[in-house]
Amino acid sequence: MRSPFKTLDRYIIRKFLGTYVFAIVLILAITVMFDINEKLDAFLKAPFKATICDYFINFLPYFANQFSPLFTFIAVIFFTSKLAGNSEIIAMLSTGMTFRRLTRPYLFSATVIALLTFILSAYIIPPANVKRIEYTNTYVKNKRVDYGSNIMLQASPGEIAFFQRYDNTSKTGYKFSLERFENKKLVSRLTAQTVKYDTAYNWQVRDYVIRDFQGNRELIRKGSSLDTIIPIQPRDFLIAKNDHEMLTTPELQQYISRQKERGVANIKSFEIELERRYAMTAAAFILTIIGLSLSSRKVRGGMGVNLGLGLVLAFSYILFMTVTSSFAVSGITSARVAMWIPNIIYSIVAIILYRKAAK
Repeated sequence: MRSPFKTLDRYIIRKFLGTYVFAIVLILAITVMFDINEKLDAFLKAPFKATICDYFINFLPYFANQFSPLFTFIAVIFFTSKLAGNSEIIAMLSTGMTFRRLTRPYLFSATVIALLTFILSAYIIPPANVKRIEYTNTYVKNKRVDYGSNIMLQASPGEIAFFQRYDNTSKTGYKFSLERFENKKLVSRLTAQTVKYDTAYNWQVRDYVIRDFQGNRELIRKGSSLDTIIPIQPRDFLIAKNDHEMLTTPELQQYISRQKERGVANIKSFEIELERRYAMTAAAFILTIIGLSLSSRKVRGGMGVNLGLGLVLAFSYILFMTVTSSFAVSGITSARVAMWIPNIIYSIVAIILYRKAAK
């Protein structure tokens, strides 16, 4: 079967992806040095194997993926400026190739990067983040949320659970109650001095009292210990700063849906993370078009001018996305709107620059 790409297309794709990988390796090397300097005390007291296997092996893909749009933009600006400086783009266009046709291998390369970025952020990096975050919590700075008080949430439709206090180190809740309602009428109430979480919604209630209300009658059952299934788990109400980074995209979607049903309000970080993963994937295409449009012409000052302008635009994009995410946190907009505002604005910039470059 004949390849849809010509020799020139393969040349551009190879240059694009090769420069992209080179930019990642170079910036990661610098990042590692700064990270070692910042966390040296923690690295010295942690086991060497844990530092390499649990932290750095998981940190490097995480960091690279977080700044993938920046690396994409740098790669496009860098190698396209070299092509323009060597008059290679002029030679391509003089053969009758249109600027639109020149864009095709760029978009193919952007598709490869976008797919890789999405697969990593959606399925591969979250499980790896579990080990990385556990390492930082243990040896660098503990950001786990292990305690909670006066916790109330909907366990399932018509069931309200309450913990006066919960200790995640012992997986134990104190002064627990579970109330069940039918047609807004209380039909059953379980109270327990302590309740201990096992796994997969399995809880053991101790020193419990169950009151069933049947009309004017009240049936009371007491006991010292009872194994039961309650459809809640500690991560539903003990939410730490980095918890959203440890869930795959399907898990994020399920978690957000379940928490909304329970009336939990503190899930903005999870909604932002979900929308950010899709928005960052689209950013590969937008920044590729901007980078190509800016650097395809030979300009006075050479690559330095294009690279400087490109870095300003790339960092402004990342800064803009950080700023708009605060809109979702404050409730001004939804997480989806907040995460897509930069893409919409920079898409307009990309269209304007592309049309100008194509003339």
